[in-house]
Amino acid sequence: MTDTPARLLNLLSLLQTPREWPGSELADRLDVSARTIRRDIDRLRDLGYPVEASRGSVGGYRLVAGAAMPPLLLDDEEAVAIAVGLRAGAGHAIEGVDEASVRALAKLEQVLPSRLRHRVSTLQNATMPLARGDGSTIDPQTLTVMASAVTGRERLRFAYRAGDGAETRRQVEPYRLVSTGWRWYLVAYDLEREDWRTFRVDRVSEPYPTGARFTPRELPTGDAAEFLSRSMAR
Repeated sequence: MTDTPARLLNLLSLLQTPREWPGSELADRLDVSARTIRRDIDRLRDLGYPVEASRGSVGGYRLVAGAAMPPLLLDDEEAVAIAVGLRAGAGHAIEGVDEASVRALAKLEQVLPSRLRHRVSTLQNATMPLARGDGSTIDPQTLTVMASAVTGRERLRFAYRAGDGAETRRQVEPYRLVSTGWRWYLVAYDLEREDWRTFRVDRVSEPYPTGARFTPRELPTGDAAEFLSRSMAR
């Protein structure tokens, strides 16, 4: 195998299996010399992957926990399992699933091949969660679009249905998504009303980023969670 990037990816895939790999076995698997394996291990370390080497007549390598989170390689089944789990939690606002999970879902779905996105959607559509009494549900796609707009500091348009049923179109500068356990809210600056607003995500439809970037404004008080709490107390 003369393609160094491809060889490094294959080596990394092997090392992510929770076991110690003798250098000779890695060399046989990749059809290279033990010296090449040592050089490739050094390359992975330079990229931030914490590869530990054991001493001895045979010697071996294994991937260990490091100070920072390096990129991971997932096979098809692993990627689908993670995406389905994240979508299930995000879509039904399970307690303990916060904005970080939605950001992870947005990143994962962005790079999933179409065949895997189809499998995730099929599995998601084939299951039905136990709904709350008010019947409110959240489309995971809505959350991922919002999370991407928050992260990318991109203005967002969407249709919004108020508690009294009135429907409006909004253009906002999204600030943060906040989970209260059973519901998701978007804290954003409403450009037409020139003021901060909170929006229940289950009442949002047709969200799409406009492509216009913005510099985040400063909240009038506290962080997004505190602002939401004060808004709900009014």
